[in-house]
Amino acid sequence: MNRVAKFAIGQKVKHRLFQFRGVIFDVDPVFSNTEEWWQSIPEEIRPHKEQPFYHVFAENEEDHYVAYVSEQNLVEDDSEQPMSHPQILSYFDQDTGGKYNLKPSIAH
Repeated sequence: MNRVAKFAIGQKVKHRLFQFRGVIFDVDPVFSNTEEWWQSIPEEIRPHKEQPFYHVFAENEEDHYVAYVSEQNLVEDDSEQPMSHPQILSYFDQDTGGKYNLKPSIAH
């Protein structure tokens, strides 16, 4: 079955349950992490595996990190707030409209 990701590389997103936001830098068409990682999520909020999962340069008020998030738990971040994750500018150029575009050296 073909999966079409709702979100794109370079898109700003936020988690619908937890207080973090970030920029997508990779997409898996279905779950591609360890079973241990998946089982560590409380069952009542554990996402199903048959959906896109996103690698996100994530940030909250205290920290910067990389998150692995199911599509069902992401929403578009349409805020005008700038991102401050230190790895973002290693992968992306930011245009005047605030959109993040993958650097040509990364895209190849």
